[in-house]
Amino acid sequence: MSSEHMQIGEVAARTELSLRTIRHYEETGLVTPSARSQGGFRLYTESDVARLMVIRRMKPLGFTLDEMRDLLEATDRLDSDEELPTTEHEELLERVRGFERAAQQRVADLRTQLARAEEFAITLAERLKRSPAL
Repeated sequence: MSSEHMQIGEVAARTELSLRTIRHYEETGLVTPSARSQGGFRLYTESDVARLMVIRRMKPLGFTLDEMRDLLEATDRLDSDEELPTTEHEELLERVRGFERAAQQRVADLRTQLARAEEFAITLAERLKRSPAL
């Protein structure tokens, strides 16, 4: 195995994803190991790890597997060495911009939820301070 390839266990540790989750993302076509060892073990590159990190960051924001796939396909096309027609390039950029806007909105929604949860926890703590101990 070359130093540029990692086995799934190392990738799991680096991405903080379980082996099962990485295999699931492979089964759904979101990520594909870059190579296989002579023994048939999955081998991944830094690029594969970066792709898994995109997926990992999208998950808590509630993006679906199809949405993840759509974003990854757009960024793959934009990052390819292929010369893209101007209209396709702009359409791909607009798709990525749409995901950026959606991510910003979901982050804002999560901040609101977190603020409400913190207010609730403070309310409970204050309530307990007012209650006499038994």
